[in-house]
Formats: sequence, C-alpha cells, structure tokens
Amino acid sequence: MRSTRRPRMRSCNVGLPSAISHAPSAAERQATPVEDKMRASDVATIVLGVMSVLSPRVAGAAELTVLAGMGVVSGVRDVASAFELATGHKVIVSFQAGPSLMQKVTSNAPADLVTHYPEAIDDLIKEGKVVGRRVDFARAGVGVAVKAGAPKPDISTPEAFKHAMLVAKSIAYSRTGASGIIAAKLMERLGLSDQLKDKTKLVDGVPIAEVVARGEAEVGMQQINVILPVAGADYVGPLPGELQGYVDFAVGVLAVSKERDAAQELLKFMSSPEAAPLIRKSGMDCRTTEESDEVAPLHVWMARTTSLTSEFHSGQANLPCFSTLSCISDKTKPKLSMISKDDEHRVVG
Repeated sequence: MRSTRRPRMRSCNVGLPSAISHAPSAAERQATPVEDKMRASDVATIVLGVMSVLSPRVAGAAELTVLAGMGVVSGVRDVASAFELATGHKVIVSFQAGPSLMQKVTSNAPADLVTHYPEAIDDLIKEGKVVGRRVDFARAGVGVAVKAGAPKPDISTPEAFKHAMLVAKSIAYSRTGASGIIAAKLMERLGLSDQLKDKTKLVDGVPIAEVVARGEAEVGMQQINVILPVAGADYVGPLPGELQGYVDFAVGVLAVSKERDAAQELLKFMSSPEAAPLIRKSGMDCRTTEESDEVAPLHVWMARTTSLTSEFHSGQANLPCFSTLSCISDKTKPKLSMISKDDEHRVVG
C-alpha cells in the first residue's frame, strides 16, 4: 500500500441521506429498492445541482468518451445522462468487456476518461496514460440473484446464507471478475468450497444474472449493480453485512483526451454530492478518494489466463499486484472480513 497521502476530497455524502455512506441491509433494500425509477422531479433537482457545481455552459459543446467495464458501466451511464442535461456536452459511455478496456488505454485509442480499480488508475498515472489525479467515486457490494419468479432464499444472516448455498442445486459466479473473487473467498471462509465444488459454475464475460435467467444456475452472485438491469432474473438481496465485500472504482482523465477541460468537469461531477443519488440508483454506493485512503485497501492478485485462474481456485498461484479490492465490512473495520493475511500473497482473479 502506498504511503503517500493524496489530496483530501469533500465527501460525496454531504447533504444526502446517511444510507448512501454504507451498504444498505436487506431490510433497507426491501424498503427502498434501488431499482425503482427516479421521479422526473428528482432528476430535475439533480440537474440543477450539477449546474451549481460545474462551470457555466459554453458554446461548442464537447463530445466525451468514457471507457467503462461491466462492474461500473451502469453507474457511469446514469451519471453521464445528468451531466449531459446540465452542460450540453455529449457523453459516450463505451462498454469494454474484460481485457479490452486496458487494451484501449495502452494503445492510445481515442477516449477522454477511463474507469477502473483505484490501483489500476494509479498505475496508469505512473505510466503517463492518465493525467492529473485519481478520483474515487463508487463502490459496489455483492448480491444474490435467482431466476424471475423462483422462490427467494433467506440470506439475511451468515447462517441463513450458508444454508441457502448448501441447499441450492447450482451456484454461479464470475471466474475472473472481482465479485467472483469475493464469492470464492467467501465460500472458503465459510468452509463450503469442497462441498459446493461440483455444483459451482464459473462464468466468463457475461453477467451472472443472465446465466441464472437462462436456468443454467439456480443461484448467482455478482455485484448488485450488474444484477439489477438483467431481465429474467430477480434480485434477492445483498450478502449479509458480516460477509459483504466491496469493489472500489475510480476515474481518471486520459492523456490522449482532446477535451480535457470538459473531461475534468465530468470527473469533478462524478465525485460530487450531486452525483451520489445517481450512483445509488444504479445499485452502487458513493465513494471518495478521502474515504478510500482512510481504509487500508487489500492488494489482490489478478490472474491473466484461465490456467492461472484455475490455480487460484486451488490456492496455488502467485502473480504481481494488479488491482485493489476493499473487502472490509462497515461492521468489522479495520479487520479484514473476507481474506486472511496469507491470502494477500495469492492470486484472486
């Protein structure tokens, strides 16, 4: 972990409900489901807020391209829409699956901003691919999905979650994605890895909820914001607080951007209080660089090939540090809630 402290940013929770600063419980999510559509008046209020924190609209609106992966694209799209309405700039959110995002960046493909894990943005700054500072703006918790109309298992407590996994006919989670890392380590922590091995389906490249919707798995686990948009699957709820793990996301302005002023405006908005309701709407939580620096992140190791990923699931591989997961429950800070000290030196991707 880097010892250099970054500039402190104002919290994106200022003036907003306290629920934004923590992962909602199952009861809270049932009371105020994040998938509910925002009212037109809410959107108008947010747009006015955007206009209050950004520079006045100027003639000759810019066109910005933001590179985003599966884990964060839903939140970026919601934020981009409000930014467009308030500024007149056009924002193209370019979804990039798997390694294609970093390939775009390293090849200097035309784009203006990139979203990724905080450590990845830090590395891009060192390489000169990103200019200015890193801005953390969102984090995502992991939730559970079942096929639409199917009975929803009780996952409200660690004991209930463990029972639900044991009785499920099949379970799916990502092979290499961050949510799959959290799921795999959770099963290991609960002592379920061996018992569930034969009925666990590891998935690449598609939302886990799509696999569940097709009936290829009874239960799926993935980031909540990735589950919610999928038709044919029902969101059961988040992992119990004691078991929850989070994936942090940051954004930076690319050195190849030809619209840096407008890109900086979007970057500023993404970490502002006005963006927080939009991030929450997508099923994510608001996150700031200040908050990320105050919680010691866990360096995790991302596998680059299928064979190395398989070695992770058997606990045998080692790779260089690549990205960051915050696997710390609000209820258990600063204790790591999911990954032991020994696991800091393992592949988890």
